[in-house]
Amino acid sequence: MPPEVPHYRSLATPLVKSSPPSSPESQFNIPVGRKYFKGNKSMVIPGRKLIPSVVFILACISILRLLRIAITTSPSAPLPPTLQHTCSTPSPACEKAPSHTPSNQTAQQKIAADEPSLTKKEFKLLSDLIKRKAPCNLLVFGAEPQYLRLSSINSGGTTIFLEDDPDKISAARAKSNTTQIYKIDHQTPAKKAYKLLEHARKSPACAPNPEMLQNSSCKLALKNLPREVYELEWNVVVVDGPSGHSPEAPGRMGAIYTASMIARAGNTTDVLVHDVDRTIEKWFSWEFLCDENLVASKGKLWSFRISEADSKYGE
Repeated sequence: MPPEVPHYRSLATPLVKSSPPSSPESQFNIPVGRKYFKGNKSMVIPGRKLIPSVVFILACISILRLLRIAITTSPSAPLPPTLQHTCSTPSPACEKAPSHTPSNQTAQQKIAADEPSLTKKEFKLLSDLIKRKAPCNLLVFGAEPQYLRLSSINSGGTTIFLEDDPDKISAARAKSNTTQIYKIDHQTPAKKAYKLLEHARKSPACAPNPEMLQNSSCKLALKNLPREVYELEWNVVVVDGPSGHSPEAPGRMGAIYTASMIARAGNTTDVLVHDVDRTIEKWFSWEFLCDENLVASKGKLWSFRISEADSKYGE
């Protein structure tokens, strides 16, 4: 009888318990967390580490481009005033730097002098008055180019200009040899206007007395004018000079005061003051020509009418 052979399972027999075949859908029922957790642990993606580096490089490039645009488009800073005149050799920077030398200021003043002093409406107010009174005696403090036309308007009358600027005098004489224009000196700067006004209010010498104008001790009286100014009776007096454009420049205090004295020497005199938007012209016009005598105005031009009987001012 043959020996018993131990029973061995067939190698083809599975060691695990067989299970019924699963459906196709059941093979996808793996928990999602477990599926992707295993994938994250094992998968390495080099591209994610490069992203911060790429972003940093792009940001640096953008910043450099912005800086380049800002540098190339920003205007160059002007030279400080203390360095604008210290260039030892000519250079584009020196040529473009603004100059504040006296010659440049003179050129700017000449350009300003070519501009009309009066507006069209202001000049019409003045010219219409001259037309009504022509021929008359016309005295003008100032020699702006516009005023030279008044000589022809006042045909047959006497027109005298008083000017302190040699350039304006030369220009006026070049245009008309028959123009009567005299060089006078205004030495009182505009910055002394307030003290002079106080002096006039306190000093009896500044009281209205046209006959004593040449010998007056009033600091506002202009005593060195041409002889004709004191001898003639003036129908119209215009004050548009000296310039008075700065505290150091000659002011119009004496011209307005003298015009008021001259006006009271005649029967009836019209006095016109320009630039009354400025403090000095306004103050001294009110003080010596009196606001109750204001008969017309246009823009920055005031027209006063002074009679011989008007012997008071500043009241």
